[in-house]
Amino acid sequence: MPALLEPVQLGQLNLRNRTVLAPMTRVSAEPEGNANELMRDYYQAFAEGGFGLLITEGTYTDTAYSQGYFNQPGLATEIQRDSWVPVVEAVHTAGAAFIAQLMHGGAQTQGNIHHARHVAPSAVQPGGTQLSFYGGEGPYATPAEMTEKEIQEAIAGFVQSARHARDAGFDGVELHGANGYLLHEFISSEFNQRTDRWGGDYRARLALPLAVIQAVREAVGADFLVGMRLSQGMVTASRLKWEGGVEEARTRFAMLAEAGLDYLHITEYDVGAPAFEEGPTLTAIAKASVSIPVIGNGSVTTGEQAQKLLDDGELDLVAVGKAALANHDWPLRVRDGDAMTEFDFDMFSPMATLTNELAWRGVNDRPATRRR
Repeated sequence: MPALLEPVQLGQLNLRNRTVLAPMTRVSAEPEGNANELMRDYYQAFAEGGFGLLITEGTYTDTAYSQGYFNQPGLATEIQRDSWVPVVEAVHTAGAAFIAQLMHGGAQTQGNIHHARHVAPSAVQPGGTQLSFYGGEGPYATPAEMTEKEIQEAIAGFVQSARHARDAGFDGVELHGANGYLLHEFISSEFNQRTDRWGGDYRARLALPLAVIQAVREAVGADFLVGMRLSQGMVTASRLKWEGGVEEARTRFAMLAEAGLDYLHITEYDVGAPAFEEGPTLTAIAKASVSIPVIGNGSVTTGEQAQKLLDDGELDLVAVGKAALANHDWPLRVRDGDAMTEFDFDMFSPMATLTNELAWRGVNDRPATRRR
């Protein structure tokens, strides 16, 4: 069975182990979307802490409608691209690979310095309220249905930001098709009520993600990693389930993988739970449907949990989120059998910024890495 802390091949990358830092929004970039020294130190700490692969928080892809949060980093402009270079260099120097996640906020947009208008597949208002720890307040706005021109602009944004990621030195890009953002909204029957070529049944609703995969792959070439993150749940509906059960899920995974992906990244509330009322997990369904590697994420806190998922053949790499926030050196603690710091949502109070995390650690005497 594959071992959690043994080297693994992911596309053309030789990773030192199967541990992955999950992408997590930190709303700590400069107001204009540039990465900064605080972000450099943040990502460097995870690389020094033993993770084999880091995936950035969602970075916005164009200067029209893609930005989802204020102080979200971008890869839309050349200035944003160049701001990531020292961050990438720091991660690589510390021995980890680095992938940029490309995200369009869609209907779940909470803050955009470039445009006040929100767009989505259809004019469907997201439920619930905006996330206060990401700077939101009150109900979500009802988005405008995207025009054909705006859809083409969104595709072009993914392509340009992927080129920028490659030029900044990243090892690949991950297309954010999860958690209710734009690509997920096009997949979703709840948000996509279109009757043109971008809507229809569950196969037809894959048209935009497929177009983005194919355009990005053509732009960056075969030697640059391209993955996609997928989920059932959304920010606005965390326990949402895909319609159609296992067979339709298998078809979705296969169609997306065959379009040119190097890996799938599946995130669920609990990666080890059945995807539907009973039966296999979503990662197990994906593993049985595609020939490319599968990364799994959701409620993994211990090395034992991660290794069991590998032993059971559920996935190929394990992505860690909240447990990694609490323990930036999670892989090293797993290796050495050291105690873990428990994640505390007060780290996100009043917002999920890096400065608030640092302040919380100081007040509570809870270091991110082990003291020697």
